[in-house]
Amino acid sequence: MRTVAIIGAGGFAREVLWLIRESALHGEKIEPWGFLDDNQENYGKVICDLDVKGGLDLLTQSLKKWILAVCAVGSPPIKKKVVERALDLGINFTSVIAPDVKRSSYCEIGEGSIICAGNILTTQIKIGEHVIVNLDCSIGHDVIINDFATIAPGVHISGNCTIGKGVDIGTGANLIQGIKIGDNSIIGAGSTVIEDIPPNVTAVGVPAKIIKEHR
Repeated sequence: MRTVAIIGAGGFAREVLWLIRESALHGEKIEPWGFLDDNQENYGKVICDLDVKGGLDLLTQSLKKWILAVCAVGSPPIKKKVVERALDLGINFTSVIAPDVKRSSYCEIGEGSIICAGNILTTQIKIGEHVIVNLDCSIGHDVIINDFATIAPGVHISGNCTIGKGVDIGTGANLIQGIKIGDNSIIGAGSTVIEDIPPNVTAVGVPAKIIKEHR
């Protein structure tokens, strides 16, 4: 049995709770333990019948031995900071995959990643650690999605694309075959990417054009 603490207490954390409960209904040996959130205003709240237990440091040495965690924070830079703090505290992570996800046996999914309902993952796909693939996305052959990336609902990624670390791809975006997105870049909702995007920029539109640089 995997007992899972959900880090975060926002809207996506509630969706991850639903994902865990759906997985349990479909026979997976998994159960939610509670929410962990360093925002003290959330302490003691009950969200969807599950307690916000406290902050990350609540997981004592004895609890860490049998409770795993998943980080339900969508923003890649915030997610990275939260995960790094959790790792410094010795918290161990697990991946959570919706029971209806269609994927071949040639998909690698890293520790701490969340693959939500309705996704299709074809073949020779490599998904790194602490990646979020939200609802109803399709990911083609030989795609690489690196650590801490977040893929919003309804994104379609064609074959041979490479998504850098910490990339944030907005709802309904489309990537044509062979595209590379550099680390920490943002692709706006509804954009169509037809050429490579460098690191640390925001690109939007059809076709996607760079509108901002950031560090």
